[in-house]
Amino acid sequence: MKLKILFVIDSLNSGGAEKSLISLLSLFDYDKYDVDLLMFSRKGLYLSLLPKEVNVLKAPETLGKHQRINLKHLYLKLGNSLSLRNPFYKKFLHSSQINWKWKSQGIKQLDEKYDIAIAYSQGFPTYFVAEKVESTKKYCWINTDYKKASYNKKFDTQFYYQYNNIVAVSESNKEIFIKEMPLAKDKTLVIYDIISPKLVRTMSKQPVAYRDNYKGLKILTIGRLVDVKGYDLAIKACYQLKKEGLNFKWYSIGEGELKPKLEKLVKDYGLEDTFIFLGPHQNPYNYLKMCDIYVQPSRFEGFGMAIAEAKILHKPIISTNFPVVYNQIEDGKNGIIVSMNPKEISQGIKKIITNKELNEKIIYNLKHESMGTENEIYKLYSLIES
Repeated sequence: MKLKILFVIDSLNSGGAEKSLISLLSLFDYDKYDVDLLMFSRKGLYLSLLPKEVNVLKAPETLGKHQRINLKHLYLKLGNSLSLRNPFYKKFLHSSQINWKWKSQGIKQLDEKYDIAIAYSQGFPTYFVAEKVESTKKYCWINTDYKKASYNKKFDTQFYYQYNNIVAVSESNKEIFIKEMPLAKDKTLVIYDIISPKLVRTMSKQPVAYRDNYKGLKILTIGRLVDVKGYDLAIKACYQLKKEGLNFKWYSIGEGELKPKLEKLVKDYGLEDTFIFLGPHQNPYNYLKMCDIYVQPSRFEGFGMAIAEAKILHKPIISTNFPVVYNQIEDGKNGIIVSMNPKEISQGIKKIITNKELNEKIIYNLKHESMGTENEIYKLYSLIES
């Protein structure tokens, strides 16, 4: 008899966790497991990439959906809206924690009972699986730097206590998490995000043209337009390089809440013809294949998914020095690691442009590095079957 497994994630919009889940589900053994997927938003860039074997559930019902809005429902709606603006809550709680605090009473328990329930990201999915899903075993994923993401540890303790195991996507993530959440020390393990070099290389062969058909040096950054991805640092680094007379264009693939602010920053620096937002793309690999340099200016990452993909396509990489990057990049060997400021980022890029020997050395080393993590799925199978 097949085991019944539930995965829960916020959405399948652009992002490393979302892309990782798609890769995992594309390799899953559906002869052995029945898989349900629950998303709180059924929209997203990667929705069309879901394997047909995955059963997508409707979002859980909330109070008032099939009835008149009663006072309790009104209280929950108003409470959530007001609390997100409340400086006291914003100071001490992560936005996901505020959301759960006010919405949880109005969310119904799932009717189905599962053998395994998996919260595939921290925050709302973790709280939901802990309190609203009945299953024999429960696992949750940590795919961010838990400390820098500013979750309130006291609030989270009650939820992580309910999980059989907690999965970090890197050794660095694990160390940070168990330091912040000591109760999880003996039940936290590492399963790396699943990346398939074959899939990346195949998708990179699809034809594409940068919108402007620019033939010169192309720099690329992939990631959501949010603060942690450090686009403001990238734009300022771009300005410094242009000021030094270098000819290039810097492209960004991604979407996010900071787009208007970042577009204004580009305009303020007079970079409209140099720093170009391409928007979200389901397949960024053909753009990645055609770029000359990949830059990751993040303030923190759980696992540098885009870095791993750039490595597969043998692109010279400049990355800021967030802790987990040292699991992927050895400075001067298969990329360059710089401090988290515009000057250092621009100097790292300049080093790759001007030092042909270093550029060729990095590309050579990347071509001879083992890249795939498909075998990580067997760690998950082992966890499920244990």
